[in-house]
Amino acid sequence: MFGLIPFERDNSLSTQNLFNYLDNIEKSFFRDMDPAAQFRTDIKDAGNEYLLEAELPGFSKQDIHIDLNGNRLEISAKHEEAKEEKKENYVCRERKFGSFSRSFDVTGIDTSGISAGYQDGILTLHLPKKQPVKPEAKRIELN
Repeated sequence: MFGLIPFERDNSLSTQNLFNYLDNIEKSFFRDMDPAAQFRTDIKDAGNEYLLEAELPGFSKQDIHIDLNGNRLEISAKHEEAKEEKKENYVCRERKFGSFSRSFDVTGIDTSGISAGYQDGILTLHLPKKQPVKPEAKRIELN
């Protein structure tokens, strides 16, 4: 049967293209398991501040941690849930664990003025911009 198919040499599927193709298959397969894909953020420029909104549905305030280390802001959330249901001869136990973490560069942000709130599964961070430092003008007198 394969003898009926004409053989054409096609160089479009080179070794590099094959590896790229396989890499894309792997990425698409594991995309749903990637924590970053489930922790979506929007960052808006609101003039004198940036507004960061992160989707963290199902988490309580106690599950969310915001840490500032130098010029790096890290948002992490850890969720643990266990449910047990017992009936006559039937036991059902379900456990759900998940942790998510994202880091952001906050160079150019006045880190002392950062404020945060959490409502309806949305974490909101107000990130005030640093005010530009104006160089001090000074007159030097001649001797």
